[in-house]
Amino acid sequence: MLSLMMFIIKNKNQFTVNSEIHNINTRHHTNLHQRTSNLTGYQQAIYYSGVSVYNKIPPHIEQLSDDPKNSELRLKKFLYLNSFYSLEEYFLY
Repeated sequence: MLSLMMFIIKNKNQFTVNSEIHNINTRHHTNLHQRTSNLTGYQQAIYYSGVSVYNKIPPHIEQLSDDPKNSELRLKKFLYLNSFYSLEEYFLY
């Protein structure tokens, strides 16, 4: 999960933010936009699953995403303290 999140943070400019898609100011307007797809292969790909994971990280880590080195340290600490989750369990919460 760390490498998946770091990929998204380092390549954040390749993704679209929800506020760029529509002008409605929702609580998720700062999240990365996740394209809808019914294809299992696409849903397991790095772009789809990476956006899902990134949108669920705590706000205090997401705010540091402009500084990849500091983000990586915070992510490591967060994942170490919350390492009892599997990827499937992480998406349930």
